Amino acid sequence: MSCSSSSGSEEEDEGFDSYRKGGYHAVRVADQFAGGRYIAQRKLGWGQFSTVWLAYDTTTSAYVALKIQKSAAQFVQAALHEIDVLSSLADGVDMDSKCVVHLIDHFKHTGPNGQHLCMVLEFLGDSLLRLIKYNRYKGLPLDKVREICKCILIGLDYLHREHGIIHSDLKPENVLLVSTIDPAKDPVRSGLTPILERPEGNINGGGVTSLIEKKLKRRARRAVAKISGRSSPIGGIEAPKSDRNLDGIDVRCKVVDFGNACWADKQFAEEIQTRQYRAPEVILQAGYSFAVDMWSFACIAFELATGDMLFTPKVGQGFSEDEDHLALMMELLGKMPRKVATSGAKSKDFFDRHGDLKRIRRLKFWPLSKLLIDRYKFSERDACEFSEFLLPLLDFAPEKRPTAQQCLQLPWLQGIESTPNEMRNESSVEKVGVGMSNLQIKVGK
Repeated sequence: MSCSSSSGSEEEDEGFDSYRKGGYHAVRVADQFAGGRYIAQRKLGWGQFSTVWLAYDTTTSAYVALKIQKSAAQFVQAALHEIDVLSSLADGVDMDSKCVVHLIDHFKHTGPNGQHLCMVLEFLGDSLLRLIKYNRYKGLPLDKVREICKCILIGLDYLHREHGIIHSDLKPENVLLVSTIDPAKDPVRSGLTPILERPEGNINGGGVTSLIEKKLKRRARRAVAKISGRSSPIGGIEAPKSDRNLDGIDVRCKVVDFGNACWADKQFAEEIQTRQYRAPEVILQAGYSFAVDMWSFACIAFELATGDMLFTPKVGQGFSEDEDHLALMMELLGKMPRKVATSGAKSKDFFDRHGDLKRIRRLKFWPLSKLLIDRYKFSERDACEFSEFLLPLLDFAPEKRPTAQQCLQLPWLQGIESTPNEMRNESSVEKVGVGMSNLQIKVGK
């Protein structure tokens, strides 16, 4: 498995040529799954392995995310792995307190392109990446960053300490808000049917919908009314507000996408993690464990607080993306200890025997606290406190990085009101928050 991102961007789609034998299953609005229990409403997103649909669960009267895997053998195998991981996480536990997505159901669905494994997951809101974009890459207020960090750490602690699982692809796309950015768009609370307008079709509040879509919506409405005995009119969606006040946004969140997750004692890939969130030991192929997730977590925390990725390596004249990545790390964190630099199967590709990079000789050291003050205009106090929180997580030696459990005790995270047991706005499962934008629940790469 490669570790490039499997998420489709908002500007792209999955392409019609993948709808063939062994490929995606073609879904139409109001299609029924699992003997009529789940009714497809609208496509939320897609990955290299699957498409994801908003679906209505007629048994629980709740909205769910239905992930439909491609049917070829390798995709079936990947889905079985993800189901295995998610089932073990959900085994007899209240998942709302664990900050990890909940697998509700899984089944097989036969279509013209073959037999597809399907996963039913709780329906969550927007990803942290959407939140960062929504905030125009300006960096979130630090109290919001703290709340999000606490949730991610609760999820990582549950994975690492209680299950021995490494997520191995932690990034903003793979953390979803429990509720939605705009609660006014939630069809449960607003009394709408579970047919959601496409956001791009309704930017100015009115939105032009094709005749075909209108017919499909009427058909879906009738199907839902017939099966659930409920019917209600479809309303319009308000235009997005021009300001970006985040005060009212509930930032409690859950970790998703376990397509690349592995048990620490049953690893199946040397090259893991999306590039910008990749730990040095993975680049050097020096072996890895739970500490790789902690490195990625620190990169996410920085990105939330500043709006920028911590590391964005590029290929240059005479050096690779990997070597640039290592150089960027050392410019921020100081020289990599020789013992660490020379410890991996690929160390000799980048370092000489003294632990210096072979092809990038002139490094410009810019320590984290200075970077936060100079470039991001943090106050000295905020820069100092945030650096003290992040720097131990960015230790080149993986064994020295604090665990998720230890991080939860650190001073920077104390005094946050939200607790994991309040992971729902409402007590009933029907009140799941519904995010209007492309949901990025995805499968492994």
